Amino acid sequence: VLGGNDGLVSNFSLVMGVAGATSGGNGVLLAGIAGLLAGALSMALGEWISVKSSQELFENQMQLEMEELETNPEGEEKELALIYMAKGIPEGQAHEMAAEIMKDTTNAHAILIREELGINPEELKGSAMEAALYSFFLFAIGAIIPVAPFFFSSGTTAIIISVVLSAGGLFLIGSAITLFTGKSIWFSGFRQVIFGLIAAAITFGIGKLIGVS
Repeated sequence: VLGGNDGLVSNFSLVMGVAGATSGGNGVLLAGIAGLLAGALSMALGEWISVKSSQELFENQMQLEMEELETNPEGEEKELALIYMAKGIPEGQAHEMAAEIMKDTTNAHAILIREELGINPEELKGSAMEAALYSFFLFAIGAIIPVAPFFFSSGTTAIIISVVLSAGGLFLIGSAITLFTGKSIWFSGFRQVIFGLIAAAITFGIGKLIGVS
C-alpha cells in the first residue's frame, strides 16, 4: 500500500509539474518514465539496504551474545534469572530455571536472544532481494497510472485523463488502508484523493509559473 501510494503521489506530482510547464507536451512522458524508474530503483535500493542492515545488525548482536555466553556464563545466568523475576516468577524458581537453561548453550543462546535482545530468528530469514523487488514493482504500478495517458495522448486531454485516473488510484489506495485502520472507506479514500490532488495542484501551479516565465 505504501509503495503504491508513494509511486502514485510522487509521480503524479512530477507529471503535473512538467505538464503545467509544457502544457502537456511530449516532455511529460519522458519525465514521467524517468520519475517512475528513478523512484522505483530508489525504493528498491532503500528497502534492500533496510532489510540487509537489520539482518546484519541482529546477526552481530546474536554473535556478541554467544561470545558473552562462552566467556561469562555466570553473568548471563544472572541476567536470565533477572528477566524471569521481572516477569513475576519467584526469585528461587527464576534462578532454578536459569540454571537449567544454561546447561545447554545452544538453547540458552536461543532464549537469551529472544528474551534479552527481543530478536526473533525467523525474521532474519526474509530475503532482502525479494523485499527490494516488491518495492520496485509496487512503486512502479502506482507511478505508471499518471503517466499512462501520455502514451497515447497529449495536451489538456491527457492532463484531464491523468488526473481522473490518478484520483481513482488514490481512492483505491485510501480504501485499501481501511483494511488495517478500520475507518470508513469513503472517508479514507476521499482523504487520500484530496491530499494527492493538492500536491499535484501545487506542482502544476509551480510548473505553470516556470513555463510562462
